Amino acid sequence: MKYYIIAGEASGDLHAANLMKALKKVDPKADFRFWGGDLMATEGGTPVKHYRDLAFMGFAEVIMNLRTILGNISFCKEDIKKFDPDVIIFVDYPGFNLRIAKWARKEGYKTHFYISPQIWAWKENRIKDIQRDIDEMYVILPFEKDFYEEKHSYDVHFVGHPLIDAIAHRPPVNVEKFKAENGLDERPVIALLPGSRKQEIVKMLETMLSVTDDFKEYQFVIAGAPSQEPEFYQQFIKKKNVHLVMNKTYDVLGVATAALVTSGTATLETALFKVPEVVCYKGNFISYQIAKRVINLDYISLVNLIMDREVVKELIQSEFNKKNLKKELQKILSEAHREKMFADYYELEQKLGGTGASEKTAELIFKKITD
Repeated sequence: MKYYIIAGEASGDLHAANLMKALKKVDPKADFRFWGGDLMATEGGTPVKHYRDLAFMGFAEVIMNLRTILGNISFCKEDIKKFDPDVIIFVDYPGFNLRIAKWARKEGYKTHFYISPQIWAWKENRIKDIQRDIDEMYVILPFEKDFYEEKHSYDVHFVGHPLIDAIAHRPPVNVEKFKAENGLDERPVIALLPGSRKQEIVKMLETMLSVTDDFKEYQFVIAGAPSQEPEFYQQFIKKKNVHLVMNKTYDVLGVATAALVTSGTATLETALFKVPEVVCYKGNFISYQIAKRVINLDYISLVNLIMDREVVKELIQSEFNKKNLKKELQKILSEAHREKMFADYYELEQKLGGTGASEKTAELIFKKITD
């Protein structure tokens, strides 16, 4: 079978790569053509565009790059026509993917969506587009199934969260070896995950690094994103207890005692590694003001949303400052606070449905397109 897969971000690249691996087990002749990243490329097939050329963050940034985005949409449609796939698999990235899905459904292609758009947070009216344009939806958060089926009478498949597989299948990190290979000393590590896009890294990293002098008994390690070059991070590294490790976020989390994490999928990854964290977010002023008026959620981190209570502290916009960051970091380094957070993390993992998300999804997709 021929599979056309579109993933527009680093997290989508990870999940799509694991899905491709699972699809090859149920369909040894699987032929992939994809928009994604380096992880997908390791699974074979033909890459079309890298996600680093697609990711624009926030309302203002999208408007400024509208011509590029529209050009990519036109190119994608023509590329799909030439490949003529048996199914198109959309992986998150809803602004782009739902536009392609509308066209693809009219053209007669089978449309499957893996990792639902977060329409439960904002743009709930997108449910009409999904009902019209998506043949099968695979959701990874437990409350999403109720949202779609009970509130909107749209059947979906809850497959569990693929991050559990991605993390559970990794061998444990050799701490001493990791520290030696990356120029670290014996002090415990505080991980810094400032995001994957240039604009968010610039906004987040300076404040994250402002507390390093207050925690000299620790060393801070920036987890460099695969979408960026090491040189980009050097402008921020001015202290001896700050280090950069590129393309090894999971290894960094595997040795970390605590973490400061930009809101997004990384907050859930950090929790599944059982690392106490502070969630941070600071966006473009205009984008944030718009978002604040259209998003109706009590929390911004996936950890708190899934648990439906505050498990990890969220420092948002003006609250994300040196004073608050120091206070919250001190908290998650205290033993009593850590024990409570560990207990919450184990409960979180149970809610996410256990292992096997990629395999379940691959089997469902293959069955649907071969029936």
